Amino acid sequence: MRTPDRSDATTAADAVRSVSPAPDPFSPVPRWTRDPAPGTAEHRAAIPGEVLAGLRALGERADLTAASVLLAAHAKVLAELTGQDEVVTGYVTAPGARPAVLRLPTERGSWWTLIREADEVARQEAHRVARREDHRAPGAGRGTPPETVLDPTGGGGPDAGALLRITLARRGDELRLRYRTDVLDADCAARVAGYHLTALARIVTDPDAPHHRASLLSDAELRLQLDGLSGPRRALPDRRVHELFEERVRERPEAVAAEQDGHRWTYAELDVRANRIAHALLARGVREEDVVAVVGERGLPWMAAVLAVLKAGCAYLPAEPHFPADRIATMLTRASCRLVLTATGSTATLDEALSARPEVRALSVEEAWAELRGDESPGVETASDALAYVFFTSGSTGEPKGAMCEHAGMLNHLHAKIHDLGIGAGDVVAQIAPPCFDISLWQLLAGPLAGGRTLLVGQDTVLDAGRFLDTIEESGVTVLQVVPSYLDAVLTLLERRPRELPALRCVSVTGEALKPDLVRRWFAARPGVTLVNAYGLTETCDDTHHAVLERPPDSGRVPLGRPVQNVRAHIVDEHLSPVPLGAPGEIVVAGVCVGRGYVGDPERTRASFLPDPHHPGERLYRSGDFGRWLPDGTMEFLGRRDSQVKIRGFRIETGEIENTLLRIPGVHDAAVVVTRAPGRPAALVAFCAGPRPLADGLLHERLAASLPPYMVPPSFRWRRHLPLTANGKTDRNALRAGAAADAAAGNTPVGSAAAGHAAAEDGRRPPRTPTELRIAAAWSTALGVPRDGIGRHDDFFDRGGTSLAAVNVAIALDRAISPKDLTRCPVLADLAALLDLRRAEAGSRPAERPAHA
Repeated sequence: MRTPDRSDATTAADAVRSVSPAPDPFSPVPRWTRDPAPGTAEHRAAIPGEVLAGLRALGERADLTAASVLLAAHAKVLAELTGQDEVVTGYVTAPGARPAVLRLPTERGSWWTLIREADEVARQEAHRVARREDHRAPGAGRGTPPETVLDPTGGGGPDAGALLRITLARRGDELRLRYRTDVLDADCAARVAGYHLTALARIVTDPDAPHHRASLLSDAELRLQLDGLSGPRRALPDRRVHELFEERVRERPEAVAAEQDGHRWTYAELDVRANRIAHALLARGVREEDVVAVVGERGLPWMAAVLAVLKAGCAYLPAEPHFPADRIATMLTRASCRLVLTATGSTATLDEALSARPEVRALSVEEAWAELRGDESPGVETASDALAYVFFTSGSTGEPKGAMCEHAGMLNHLHAKIHDLGIGAGDVVAQIAPPCFDISLWQLLAGPLAGGRTLLVGQDTVLDAGRFLDTIEESGVTVLQVVPSYLDAVLTLLERRPRELPALRCVSVTGEALKPDLVRRWFAARPGVTLVNAYGLTETCDDTHHAVLERPPDSGRVPLGRPVQNVRAHIVDEHLSPVPLGAPGEIVVAGVCVGRGYVGDPERTRASFLPDPHHPGERLYRSGDFGRWLPDGTMEFLGRRDSQVKIRGFRIETGEIENTLLRIPGVHDAAVVVTRAPGRPAALVAFCAGPRPLADGLLHERLAASLPPYMVPPSFRWRRHLPLTANGKTDRNALRAGAAADAAAGNTPVGSAAAGHAAAEDGRRPPRTPTELRIAAAWSTALGVPRDGIGRHDDFFDRGGTSLAAVNVAIALDRAISPKDLTRCPVLADLAALLDLRRAEAGSRPAERPAHA
């Protein structure tokens, strides 16, 4: 496995080794040390003379004490370190006294505002002390000592369990920081002291300035964050992906480039087919950057079609044949697409989508290459900044967003994958992702681009974990990428029935947060197989970070890793200013990876694709994800603050689902949240409000008519009214907590459509035979519902079953049935009868008799 090159600036950051992060990502004290060890240390920082003079003048002007100004500066530092508008700290009011717990507001305003609020809180605390009242502010930190203590008295005293104590020396000309060495190192302590000195300097320089726009970072830290923590700089060839593929064709024409189900195409055969399709496209008048959709199942013809679109100088738009016709039509309209290539597996939904758009023509790949318009490359010149592809993701307004990416970004990502995953000649890369999932592109093209081979694995095989492992083993797959929830299912099978998989050397995981427990299980089962945690966004040409893991991480979270080559990533505040190292903030991405924007949607493009304030003439993308830097120069993912989530690797705007629900008569209000019950993958839960519950089946049907399957929630909950926060907004935290509790307990909440149906159906019949009981137990685990709530006539998919849940059921039943069996026989009693029949035919034992009539 090759590792990334490192610039000199990055090497400086490498000298720092990480430590387990804080349990609370918004802790005021960043966990940042090179060698965590028990003990304490001290850092001293002199307050410059001009600052001392300014503080004295400020105090005379406004009748303020140095303690109040220092408290305001301390509050600003804590706000920067936590990203919060309200901070909590210990505060010493008299020499030797135990710290009181203060809660300090730090909302927008001037330094004067911050000082006055800090002064008022300090005076109230002093008044309580004078009256011998409790030193703690009401409700502030009771039972949990603050991590920081500010002592402006210089008198020392108990720390009350603080990780960091900041004292103003008795002469008032020096700050002294005493810190725990298992939490901070000397460099971090010096930075925190510097933040306090910078805040004090800004206060005395211009107290009327807005404090919320003031950065506390030093020039050295700013340079490190803006450039030193970037991905390695590597020159890209001045050619496009399809041109580099053509070079490989000339080098190894008879080598196998791709295979599927025993069918193999050499580099030359794949190239000829792609060239013929490209000539057919050009004959129909396509021009540079015209968007050409490819609709069809994954397969060799699909691969040829993708290359053909690029060879013709056009932009590739994937659409899946099972998508609702309305969604396909919306995608074609938004992208101004006038030509559609159809591959094997296209269905009537495409014809329906095209029926209202006579200006859009369809051409099958078989027809295109049968025209024999030319076997040689069409040689269309394509610029590096030309549009390469458009991928549609979920949109919060009810309309999908089409992310546009250019050739340079696409090539950079493919080269990053080839380099960081060590892909070369002789490697076999598995292609398993659906075409609408952006990772499908690198899985499709990285192998041949590096002189290796692509193995296209059919969806039926992917949904049968046993067959999938058989295929991976028999085909000698060396590089594989899956979402964590699927890796969990495959790993469960490997733990039950170990096998060698001798060729497999690298597994990349992406699309969802990777849990440490899954990483530990992987390395326990496959200690010699590298695990790569990949992170990225469709708008940034797929993955922008790789964490190459050879063993489980020491920390409580799996890091995102470093930015890949030619990518810059920053952690910033709402004004796009970098936050202190170790502090939480929004992840923004810059460099060659940043896409062009959203097709036909200038408003959302302007909101997310912004000029880079730190690199004139360049742009950055606001991800909406939150993270922080770790001491080893890698990044850690902390979550999202908007309604965008990822389920099984697909990015979903819950607002799009909610808007679709609100178009259904009888649904007066709707909110969609995500549950993450222990041991189960993340799942969507829809809360609906209305005068009376609608049947789950009806809701499923209406949503499925407009949304792809991965966006249809398997579970619905009904309320007469959705809960509201104090300011009148839907209380999503309350809904999320209730849904999580239900999922963890395996309960169907009262008020849900399912519960109402169950209550009305007194005569639900429980499973009777041993086989039915065994299947019910497997369903209970996979669906997260109580076993005694499953009836023998229940439908697996009506109860919230998904394709991944079907994989888990098959594994739980020792592969006695397949996911396809469950699709054909979704009713529990029917599935049990099929299983009994197979056993009887196999002669293993007679079919089990009912326990009672």
